Amino acid sequence: MIIRNRSALPLLLTFAVLLGNQSATAQDAASRYWADSWRGWHFYEAPVPEEIEHPLPPGKATTTVPPAQPSRAPELLEFERLQKALEETRNIAIMRPSEANVRRYMELESQVVARASYFADVAQRVAWATPQLDPTLQGRPVNAKALEVFDQAELVDRSRAITDLGKDHVLFFFYRSDCPYCHALAPTLAAFQARHSIQVVAISVDGGQLPVFPNARPDNGIATALKVSQVPAVYLAQPFTGKISPIGFGVLSESQLLERIAVVSTPQAEAMLPTTTQGLALPPEVP
Repeated sequence: MIIRNRSALPLLLTFAVLLGNQSATAQDAASRYWADSWRGWHFYEAPVPEEIEHPLPPGKATTTVPPAQPSRAPELLEFERLQKALEETRNIAIMRPSEANVRRYMELESQVVARASYFADVAQRVAWATPQLDPTLQGRPVNAKALEVFDQAELVDRSRAITDLGKDHVLFFFYRSDCPYCHALAPTLAAFQARHSIQVVAISVDGGQLPVFPNARPDNGIATALKVSQVPAVYLAQPFTGKISPIGFGVLSESQLLERIAVVSTPQAEAMLPTTTQGLALPPEVP
């Protein structure tokens, strides 16, 4: 066929495509018909029902079930009731202190005290039967005989520790020759030096001498560097590091010296004693 009117060409092409689609559709329908002959001549397939959401009637909202709360021990509930009752009866008695109100509060308070006393008795018996929970066996004992044994053992341990400390430490003893307290402390320091093998370096602030320390050294500025404003004063010094820690001022007993030196010489002493001086240049004559 010869097409003389070229403007009608697109329309003819569209018509041909439509005819092709219809023929293909007819062929597909025929093939489906012969393939589905087992369904029968009057087969009817019901449509799939759609799920329809029915709206809730007005005024009725969905209720969410709250999570179940964990059950509490009945003892806790009883304690809270007793605590609340005691507080309320006390407040009533304070605001209206009649005989009946005060009596009611005192009776309830006596019940609480009785319960606390019974608890203390049971706790004490548990501690007696369990050494790990007995506070009298932890640290310093309270029994007089046990305390005597504890102090003696602690004295031996501290004396041994200070003897080891004396290998590279000395005690600085700052004094004045006209100070009676310095004269009273000097014999204690001399006996301490002999018993525990730690050297005592006596330093005279005023240049005077003491009978117990005839080889005392005059102050060459170290008292000023340490800001020693009161005598007698005792310091623990480690010459090769220049580390100096105050031990105490005034007249000290041997037990006090042992205790304080043991505390100051611990590894954590720097954190506990902010006044510890480090890096101080000691005079060359100090051992």
